[in-house]
Formats: sequence, structure tokens, C-alpha cells
Amino acid sequence: MGNEAHKLDSAAVDAYLAGRLSGYVGPLTARKYTDGQSNPTYELSTPGGTYVLRRKPSGVLLKTAHAVDREFRIQSALAETDVPVARMHLLCEDEGVIGSSFYVMQHVPGCIFFDPRLEAVPKASRRGYFEEMCRVLAALHAVSPEAVGLSDYGPPGDYIARQTRRWTRQYKATETETVTDMDRLAALLDERLQGGAYYSGDRTLVHGDFRIDNLIYSRTEQTVLAVLDWELSTIGHPLADLASVIMQWRLPPGSEGRGLDGVDRSAQGLPEDEEFVAAYAERRGLPPIKDFGFFLAFAFFRMAAVLQGVKKRALDGNASNPERGLKMGELVPLFARKGLEALENG
Repeated sequence: MGNEAHKLDSAAVDAYLAGRLSGYVGPLTARKYTDGQSNPTYELSTPGGTYVLRRKPSGVLLKTAHAVDREFRIQSALAETDVPVARMHLLCEDEGVIGSSFYVMQHVPGCIFFDPRLEAVPKASRRGYFEEMCRVLAALHAVSPEAVGLSDYGPPGDYIARQTRRWTRQYKATETETVTDMDRLAALLDERLQGGAYYSGDRTLVHGDFRIDNLIYSRTEQTVLAVLDWELSTIGHPLADLASVIMQWRLPPGSEGRGLDGVDRSAQGLPEDEEFVAAYAERRGLPPIKDFGFFLAFAFFRMAAVLQGVKKRALDGNASNPERGLKMGELVPLFARKGLEALENG
């Protein structure tokens, strides 16, 4: 069941859902998912069906972090669009029920690929999964925030500049040791932002952590059934989401990096970075994307700051999975170095 700090009061949840959630029949048993590092997530099994509960972590949290109400809101808003999301059932903002706010959503049975090499998939079929991933990303960025009631979902102004400042502050607030490359990367990003020399693009809904292990695929088709983990979503720069995809692929393969660095992609039936970026631009009707290295550097910087926060929560004893949180925190120097490489080489 995991960390005691995130033990779920099943009886309290059962009592709360009874009479509030249409069709709910208790009692329930809860099983905590061990993969996530942001908001603790549980599978709720009941005589009437299966649900998923997602809650804020316990303990002292950074301001604006772990906003489960925003996750609930954007997935509710996207329900009738071409972006596949789980159906939202109920949001509880009364922290007295289980000690933090939470929401309950549809359980979507399917397949999650934690390794983008897709070794369990026949080589001839692998590209189809990435084409679907590209389709879903482009579909998200094509949604009009105004049309789905999310015109106020993010503040106006320069998303990249705002996010860089925010994550610089949050990195410093959770810093446990000096990482020279991280400090240098933050300074160089700020320098570029001050000069205004990057492709501004447009403003769209953005996921904030778009990667293949945040997608539930059908077990029988190359179709995404639901996009998960909307904690970092807002209105922002769509190329930041695209950069998140490429960022993951530039990490080492295996259980920690979950990347494609050093993999012979052509031999394995996997797309190259340039192919995926070009396919995305074509789907959205964009001209060839310029200065992508800047966005990639930003993605590495932001994720390094996120991982530093995970490490700090693990050290403080309130991470969703403390052991894995500490291992993920060890990747901060790697992300900082990769960010510097992206600025230099694109």
C-alpha cells in the first residue's frame, strides 16, 4: 500500500461517496498505484465497479502545487473534445474527509507503456503508437480554451518566462545541494528570455508533462483512451509540450530514464526526434519550427526542478513513493546537463 503518509481512509471515502456518486455501491477496497510521484493515486474496487481516486499529498506543500481541482476541471472540460480523457465523477475539496482534497474519476482499463522502446510491441506496429501520440498532442493544442470554458485557465503574458521564474523559485525552495549546471541553465534561460530571441508561437491549452507513460492505450488497438496526470496543465506555449516528448527520448533507456538515448531507432521501428517534430508541425499547419533547442532546454530545466521537489518530499517523508522519489532526485544533474546541451546543440 506504500508510504504510511499516504494511507487512504477507505471507510471515510466510502461514507463520502455513498449518496453523492451516482451508481456507487460500497464498500470499497483501495490499492495505491506506485508509479506516480505527484498526486497519490488509488484504484477503488467496489461491488458495483472500479474507480480511481487522486488526492493531494499530505504534509507542507509548495504554493499552487498538486492542484487536484485544476486536474478535475480541465479533464471535465475536455470530455466532449478529440482529446481522450477519463470521465470525471466527483471533486471533494473538504480536507476534513481524508486530510486533503481529492477527486474520483473513471477507471480506464488499458495499457501504459513506461518504456518508449515499446519492446512488447511488434516492431512493425511501433510507429503507429507514436503517430497516435502525435495526433492526441496536436488535438489538445487545437482546442479553443474559450470554447470549453477555460479562458481563465492560465494568466496572460509570456508562458515560458513565467514558468521559468516559477520553477526557479520552486527549485530554490527545495534545493538540497548545489548543482552548478542547474544554476547555469537557469541563468542562460533567463538571459535568452530577457533578449526575447525565441519563437513566440501561439497560446493553447498545454498538458505540462506530455509523454508516453502518461497515456493509456487500448490493449488491442493503437488508440489512446485517456491522457493522465494534468497537474501542470494551463494555458501556455504548445511547443513546451512538444519539447516534453523529445526531452524524455533524450534520456537513457531503462527503468529510470525511460528514454531512447543511444537506441538505434531506425532498426527498432521508432521515429527520430526530427520526424516527430515535423509530423506535429504538419498536423497543426505550422511552418518548420525554429529554435527548438530553447524549448527543449526549458523542458529539461522545468523537469529538473520538479524532480528536485520530488526528492525533497522524499527526504521529508511525504513523497508518494519515497524510495523511487530519491532515485528520481538523483537525475537532477543529468537533466541540467541535457538542458545545457539542448541550448548549445538544439
